[in-house]
Amino acid sequence: MKVIKFGGSSLADSDQIKKVIKIVSSDPQRKCVVVSAPGKRNPADTKVTDLLIRYANQAIEHNDFTNTQAAIIKRYQEIAEGFNLTTENFTPIKQAVIDLPKKEYPNDKYLMAAFKAHGEKLNAQLIAKVFTTLGIPARYLDPADAGMVVTNVPDDAQILPESYNRIAKWKLTTEILVVPGFFAYNTEGDICTFSRGGSDITGAVMARGLDADLYENFTDVDAIFSANPNVVESPHAIAHMTFREMRELSYAGFSVFHDEALIPAIQGNISVNVRNTNNPDAPGTMISSKIEPDKNYPVRGISASKNFCGLYISKYLLNKEVGFTRKILNVLYKNGVSYEHMPSGIDDITIIMDESNLTPEIERSIMTELQEAIHPDEMHIIHNYAIVMVVGEGMRNTVGLMARATQSLANAGVTLQMINQGASELSIMFGVSQDDADKAVQALHKEFFKLG
Repeated sequence: MKVIKFGGSSLADSDQIKKVIKIVSSDPQRKCVVVSAPGKRNPADTKVTDLLIRYANQAIEHNDFTNTQAAIIKRYQEIAEGFNLTTENFTPIKQAVIDLPKKEYPNDKYLMAAFKAHGEKLNAQLIAKVFTTLGIPARYLDPADAGMVVTNVPDDAQILPESYNRIAKWKLTTEILVVPGFFAYNTEGDICTFSRGGSDITGAVMARGLDADLYENFTDVDAIFSANPNVVESPHAIAHMTFREMRELSYAGFSVFHDEALIPAIQGNISVNVRNTNNPDAPGTMISSKIEPDKNYPVRGISASKNFCGLYISKYLLNKEVGFTRKILNVLYKNGVSYEHMPSGIDDITIIMDESNLTPEIERSIMTELQEAIHPDEMHIIHNYAIVMVVGEGMRNTVGLMARATQSLANAGVTLQMINQGASELSIMFGVSQDDADKAVQALHKEFFKLG
């Protein structure tokens, strides 16, 4: 069995969904289809999920939502009309949109989660009806019926382990299961959504639960590339990479997958094939647990993320002070801030954090409390901070790779604020200013992919 997931751009209108139906029908092993909400039909368009967020906010604030409600219904209606669905088939979907503000929710966060989830829920119901209308045996499988149960967090739910045994009961299905991505239900029966990349998470959960032979993730690109095509001209298409490489690159800005999205597939050792809905004959990128390194290309990919800041602390003999790091982490914990990395020297340490976790008030609180707790010689927060990652399974066996990387950055005029090599030796992290991030990626890509 194969689990196949389609993103929002693949499901934006009836013409795109016709491509989806052709792809699913071309392989009898494709028995579970995970769908996103309809995405943008053109660059100026609005995603259905964004319309639903607007709808939810209008309901919360008791503002008029008539136009938003009508726009959401129209998006689904256009898809239904593209397949000549009857009014009888479409009416339940229309009514579900209308009924959303009439329901009771534990609080506004759960209301928002329920509204957002209906982008996927209604699209899955609609696509299941399209399949059956075309004579293809299919059924809508709600996450509750699938057996998915999640933690009681409305907007960042985690799948509970017992879900997988329940999902396994659907393994012998003869129908095509059409499953909405992005959400499931908690133990109280309330809708909770996953974090970013939520439909990818659902696909990975279903793949693991069904013990799929392959998880195919269809999007709008032919492959995963060695660098962002918007930053590097004509980057290499990656034919095969490992889960570890994908995780490292996703963390630092690769946009194909959110870094948490593949964890269920990794845990189930289910290979993932990233494919293009608009070019389904392209082989795409295969992601699996192991790969034979390419000696010519020890680096698999290069990525950058500009949403970081660094807390720099200097104190003479800090390495001799027992509990020094713990005092720092206690202050961060009290202020609700997590850290990402902590490179250190004999007398200094840099705490790298997600910039979005800091407000001016939290920043002032952290600096005041740290001053009292550790009495640093010097301390400041470095804003305008970016992380650039160089990732590849072949790096650990390549002599001189660090020298090549730093020399290429020096030649490009990039000042390094931090260097950190991961414990697994499959990644090197460079801290640079945000202004230098793209320049750094370009220089590193030219160095490690110049053989192509």
